[in-house]
Amino acid sequence: MSIARDEVAVWQRNSVRSAAMLLPVAAVAALAASKWPMIGSSAGRLGEADAVWMTVAVFFACMTWVCSATAQQGAVVRALPPGRLLAAQFAASAANHVLPAGVGGNAVNLRFLVRHGMTPSRSLGALAVRASAAALSRVVLLLALLALFPNALQLHRVAPDGFVPPADPMMISAVALAVLVAGFVVWRYAGRARERVRVFLASVAEDVRTLHRDRARIAALWGGSLAFPMMHALVVVAVVRAVHAPVPVSGVLVAYFFASTAAGWMPTPAGLGSLDAALALALVTAGAGGVAATSAVLGYRLVTTWLPLIPGVVMLAVLVKRREL
Repeated sequence: MSIARDEVAVWQRNSVRSAAMLLPVAAVAALAASKWPMIGSSAGRLGEADAVWMTVAVFFACMTWVCSATAQQGAVVRALPPGRLLAAQFAASAANHVLPAGVGGNAVNLRFLVRHGMTPSRSLGALAVRASAAALSRVVLLLALLALFPNALQLHRVAPDGFVPPADPMMISAVALAVLVAGFVVWRYAGRARERVRVFLASVAEDVRTLHRDRARIAALWGGSLAFPMMHALVVVAVVRAVHAPVPVSGVLVAYFFASTAAGWMPTPAGLGSLDAALALALVTAGAGGVAATSAVLGYRLVTTWLPLIPGVVMLAVLVKRREL
């Protein structure tokens, strides 16, 4: 009977996690289906994009893995092999496209750190330090850009004449669903994990104190954490230029950081759907037309998600075979 109860409990936990992943994705997919004619027009416009600017976008996308590897090295005390660390970040980006909220990428990095001599608790602490630096860096960059360009986003570009149109029911459903699922997961599991979280946070605090005694580690952690989202923003800038959207660079930067920060609350794989919708809307408020904004989002996804996906999966398999993961 005890084994049966344990199996039921495991099944219930897996069901909740699956719902947290799949329901927001399904809601956003329904929203995309309702906007399919615009998406088709935008794909056609992307097919006519400037090849030079798309090449620049690919370069900035590759730099995101370098920044990720730099930040990961800065989050640990021991030196990691640079080439294999960079390969692990490439593989982690592919894993992130399968699981939500960085779970896939964190699993790859956790395995990599453990394989290179760190204990599981220290590895988790390093990932927590890096995640905290990444979140803080994104907020700092967003606030700095808003201070420099306070009028970069204009809501009247979405709602002419000052009238806000009725909200899209599918978008409301997606947001409400994400909030409900997140609330249930916190309510269901937070109480049980409280003591473990306390011990874990104490370990992370000790790691942070140790890291910040080393200037090289400080530079790597914060430099990589600041540069990573900026490289993603520059990908969007290059794609916007490629599709000839009349949006200034300042508007694109603010739009990306605003959208990516908002999409972080939606537990979808690699922000698929949530980031796309938020970024398209933000680009419209920055001055792009609906078709141009959607083309830019499709181009951004092409460069950062779909083109690297197969090579990333291959790299993941190679690292596993060589027992690096």
